[in-house]
Amino acid sequence: MERITKGIFFLFLLSLLATCAVRGIFMDKLATKKLCADEECVYTISLAKAQDDYNAPDCRFINIKKGQQIYVYSKLVKENEAGEFWAGSVYGEHYEEEMGIVGYFPSNLVKEQHVYQEATKEIPTTVSNSQKYL
Repeated sequence: MERITKGIFFLFLLSLLATCAVRGIFMDKLATKKLCADEECVYTISLAKAQDDYNAPDCRFINIKKGQQIYVYSKLVKENEAGEFWAGSVYGEHYEEEMGIVGYFPSNLVKEQHVYQEATKEIPTTVSNSQKYL
């Protein structure tokens, strides 16, 4: 009986996960505007170094480790009481062998090491780059 109950519970969890994946889970938008170096936000603005570890709270964010280098591509424009977030990419220790992981991180956890170009283009954020559906 206990085995059947565990099996039913497991199936329930799988169906809940499938429902969330198909229907989507709405996440709050982080900002309505961002600053970039170009219209598509593909050019690197700066190189930053993580001053502390950061564990991503959801899929929009990236995990960073103290001392890790981060390439910054955009800076969300701070609104109301929201924290200021930047978007960038991090690489593993052997970045030549790995793809970079792209996402948001709190700007107060990094220090810019080198500015490549100024982020002067103010671009409206979209569902695809400031809020996500899981």
